Amino acid sequence: MTTTYSGADAQPGLALRYLRQLGIDTQYVLLGFPLGLITIVLCITGFAVGIGTAIIWVGLPILVATLTMSRGFAILERARIGPVLGRQVPHPVYRADRDKGWLRRLMAPLTDAQSWLDMVHGMFRFIPSTLAFCFVITWWAVTLAGLSYPLWDWSIPHPESNYELPELLGFQDSMGARITINVGIGLFFAATLYPVVRGAALLEAVFARGLLSGVDELRQQVAQANADRDVAQQQKAAAVSAEAVALRKLERDIHDGPQQRLVRLAMDLGRAEQQFTTDPDAARATVAEALSQTRETLDELRALSRGIAPPILVDRGLQAALTALAGRCTVPVDLDAPPIERLDPAVESTAYFVVAEALTNVAKHSNASEVRVSVQRIATGLLVTVSDDGVGGASLAKGHGLAGLDDRVRAAGGVMAVDSPDGKGTTLTAALPL
Repeated sequence: MTTTYSGADAQPGLALRYLRQLGIDTQYVLLGFPLGLITIVLCITGFAVGIGTAIIWVGLPILVATLTMSRGFAILERARIGPVLGRQVPHPVYRADRDKGWLRRLMAPLTDAQSWLDMVHGMFRFIPSTLAFCFVITWWAVTLAGLSYPLWDWSIPHPESNYELPELLGFQDSMGARITINVGIGLFFAATLYPVVRGAALLEAVFARGLLSGVDELRQQVAQANADRDVAQQQKAAAVSAEAVALRKLERDIHDGPQQRLVRLAMDLGRAEQQFTTDPDAARATVAEALSQTRETLDELRALSRGIAPPILVDRGLQAALTALAGRCTVPVDLDAPPIERLDPAVESTAYFVVAEALTNVAKHSNASEVRVSVQRIATGLLVTVSDDGVGGASLAKGHGLAGLDDRVRAAGGVMAVDSPDGKGTTLTAALPL
């Protein structure tokens, strides 16, 4: 059964969210005003006494106590502004000097920048708190008074007068004019109550967030940017290393395969040219052998071209390419690669070469009787797993056959892991982001 919801069904939920946020912002501002009064008195008093008596060393413990007290108010304020801003505000890490002596640990707040920012907030939070409090109290008071005016108009004395305003508004008496004007004012303030209260709460909350968490958030952003830069540099280095390994392997394969065959082909054709005048039958046999060498050279060149950019991967996608790869493997392959939509070419190429290199290593070194290949689309990317029941002992360390493959995966932004205990097979797992 399918249930449909109309736009009217969403209105109660939206209204409840507005009312809930209005209540959160109101209580935040109303409670912030007395807290601002308390903190400005305590912080300014502690700071003034501490600075004034610091010359005789008595002021240092007073300053430490004031900074510690400011930290407590700051922790409370970070918890309060979370619902106003709609997200949790992180708590900065304060300097502790745990490895120092007890005196250094006691005086640590004096050298901690965030502790001083907490005290500055305690001194100056009264300014936005007072502004926000005035707006919130005014709007709530006028809203409630205006909307409820017909209920208490009778309790206010109204001296007799000859006002012309009731007649201008179409009323026969002044009472109707008073009610209409006051209720109208109440409706106006009620209509603007949410944005005014919301703006007042945000004024106070943003001021608090800037002093209590802004520096720490900026520091975290810088650290994250540095980490991203390091990752990018590592990916670049991995890409360069993978490219160098691939070029060396291609150069070796060309030198050991097609190049040697082409040299032999040239020698055979030269010999056949000399034999045509003296021994035509031998020349024909030499040409036939040269044709065979040509076909074998073409087959090796096709194999090398598949290693560079497999046509089936480009034309038909990852599943078809892996199916063809599994069919050429000398070890039986159990392939689990469900159909998925076409991915980024770099991701498809990396996944293909992970499986291709893993199957090559299985065929050459593992003595396995079976290999299982799984390629799954997950929420965070593409998960490629190749496992066998061979002798194990594989490693990602430099100098091993999988090091270049690890560089290729890291160059694509992914990670690769190998679990290969001796005698218990090998499981290679690569996670590639999409």
